[in-house]
Amino acid sequence: MRKLSLYLIFVAVFCVSCQFRIEPAEDGKDDHVVMVERFDRLQSRYLTTGDYAALQQMSTQYPIETRTLIEDFLQLGEVNDPDINSRLLSFYQDTTLQNVLAEVQTQYADMTDINQSLNQAFQKLHRLIPSAAIPQVYTQIGALGQSIIINDTLIGISLDKYLGEDFQPYAHFYDRQERTTMNRANIVPDCVLFYLLSLYPLADFETRTQEERDEHIGKVMWASNQILGSTHFKTPQAKAVADYVRDHPNKTIPKILSTKLF
Repeated sequence: MRKLSLYLIFVAVFCVSCQFRIEPAEDGKDDHVVMVERFDRLQSRYLTTGDYAALQQMSTQYPIETRTLIEDFLQLGEVNDPDINSRLLSFYQDTTLQNVLAEVQTQYADMTDINQSLNQAFQKLHRLIPSAAIPQVYTQIGALGQSIIINDTLIGISLDKYLGEDFQPYAHFYDRQERTTMNRANIVPDCVLFYLLSLYPLADFETRTQEERDEHIGKVMWASNQILGSTHFKTPQAKAVADYVRDHPNKTIPKILSTKLF
């Protein structure tokens, strides 16, 4: 139940108002490929060495990602503020965050496996829900806050939230149950889950009953499991939806996600 409540908090903050642009495949082919953009590498270069060239690349190659990090995620001010660069650099001089920066570059020097898994998952999602665009994905290093950010056509993965349950700094901020999900294996499932939540938000979330919220998150977790090809999300709510679907095998995933079941 605690895991469910955490997801509901993330839903309210990041997913309710997101929209994705639908981009048709060229020549009618479903050949979009997910390739993770390593914004985190430029970010780490600037924040550990003060490399101004890395900062310039952040601003020119990744303007949306940079603005999202500074203004929305860290809330340090406006990206065009005269002293915003020094403010950003100063923020990450904290000992814990410097440790995080180093650990991310060590653990995620190679993300081939995640690239492949994301590509498979979103290709399958697009086949099952043809109206859903395949998004662009990038990585960043946050401040041990949110794990996944949905921003228009972008999915941002905060790698600082996936360093393994035994990563020592986590113990100061998260309980043991929360830490069990903060690992590499949860990156792709979380991306799929939050993407689906952005496509199928629960209208009037704040005024809905807890039962309505539980049903909705259960449907999205169930759908995520179908796309992942495994029972990754094992909440009672997801199981209830799976039981319902067994009795109604002709209903599609879009129909399940957009219909009240119970």
